[in-house]
Amino acid sequence: MSQQIVVYGASWCPDCHRSRTFLDEHHISYDWIDIDEDPAAADKVAQINHGNKTIPTIIFPDDSILVEPSDKALSEKLVTLNIMQPDNKQSAVVTHDVIMVGAGPAALTAAIYTTREDIDTLLFEKGVIGGLAAVTDLIDNYPGFTNGVHGLELADSLRGQAERFGAVIELGEVMSIKDEGKMKRLETTSGDMLARAVLIATGSDYKKTGVPGEAEYYARGVHYCATCDGAFYRDKKLAVIGGGNSAVQESIFLTRFASHIDLLVRSTLKASEVLRSELKQYVAAGKITVHEGVKPKEIVGDDNGVNKIITTDANDKEVVYDIDGVFVFIGLLPNTGFLKSSGIELDAVGLIKTDQNLETNIKGVFAAGDVRSGATMQIASAAGEGATAALKIREYLEGKL
Repeated sequence: MSQQIVVYGASWCPDCHRSRTFLDEHHISYDWIDIDEDPAAADKVAQINHGNKTIPTIIFPDDSILVEPSDKALSEKLVTLNIMQPDNKQSAVVTHDVIMVGAGPAALTAAIYTTREDIDTLLFEKGVIGGLAAVTDLIDNYPGFTNGVHGLELADSLRGQAERFGAVIELGEVMSIKDEGKMKRLETTSGDMLARAVLIATGSDYKKTGVPGEAEYYARGVHYCATCDGAFYRDKKLAVIGGGNSAVQESIFLTRFASHIDLLVRSTLKASEVLRSELKQYVAAGKITVHEGVKPKEIVGDDNGVNKIITTDANDKEVVYDIDGVFVFIGLLPNTGFLKSSGIELDAVGLIKTDQNLETNIKGVFAAGDVRSGATMQIASAAGEGATAALKIREYLEGKL
C-alpha cells in the first residue's frame, strides 16, 4: 500500500489547483501526476472513473479515492485517515473587522483596499478562489492586458496581491449571517465568527437546462466549464447549448479540442457583434454549425457517457444530434441560498438589493459583484464594485456612513 497521497490532474484544471492549494496550505505532502503528460496516468484515471477522465482524482494511502472533492470532503477524509488534525472550534468567538463571503474578483479587489488600510480582513471561499473568472480560459476585455489574460492567471494575481497586504483566505463555507446590531454573526464551517462589517461577493453559478439526462450525466458528458473539461474531448463531437456571449466564446475555445461543435440556440444568437464576427470564421471553416430555434429535450447516453442529444426544432420536429459531450452555457444564478433567513432583501431573481453605497438593508452588510442586483456581470465592473465597497466599508467602520 502506498504511503503517499497521489493527486491526478492537469495544469489547466481549476479544481485540481484548488485541491493542491488546500493540501499545500495544510502542509500535507502528495505526489502530483499530470495526466496530460502521462498517458498511463490518464488511462488509470479513466479506469477509476468508468471511462471518464474526471479530475482531480485523489488516491489515499488506504487506497480509498475521492473524485473532484470539495475542500470540506477532502478535509474530512484527511482527518479520518489521521493525516490532518480536526479543526477545534474555539470556545471564544473570533472577531474580525470585516469578513468577505466569496473570493472572486469583487472580494479580492475589496480585500486589497481594506488590508492596505490595516483593516483586519478574512475571506471565506467554498469553491475556487477567483470564482467563475478562474475557470474562464481567456479574458479578453479586462483592462491592462493587450493580448487578454487567462482566468486562472488573473485569479492568482489578485489573490497574491490581497495576501501580500495581509488578507487571509479561508477555504470554507458561510451558512448564515445574523444581524446582532454593531456585530454580525456568521455561522461557518470553522465555527461562529463575528464581524463589524460583512461584504457578500458570492457571485453566481451556472444555470441548468433541467432536461432529462442532464443531472444523470453530469461530469460524464455534461459540463458547464469549457476550461475545466474541454481537453477531455480531443477529436470528439460536442453540442453547446446557449446563444449568448458565453456560449459563443466557449464554443470557439472548444474548437481547440473538438472535431466539430453543434451550437444549439433556443431562439436566435444574442452574442455581441464582435463575437458573432469571430464565430463566422469557425462556421466557414466547418468547425462550428449554428442551429437556431432549437430546444433541448433529452440528453441520452450509456455506461460510457453521453452519446446523443434529442432536440426539437422551430417546427416542433424532433432532431437528434450524435455527440460525445454537451456543454451548457445558458446564464447564471446568484449564490444567495444561504441568505434565506438573514433578512437581507433580494430581488425577484435572488440578487441582493443595495443602495448607492452598495449597502444592503442591514446596516454594515454590503454586496458587490455578480451577486448584486443591477450588476453588469463583467469581471472589470466586479473589481470596480469591490473597490467601491471597500471604501464604503472603511467609512462605515469609521462611523461616517
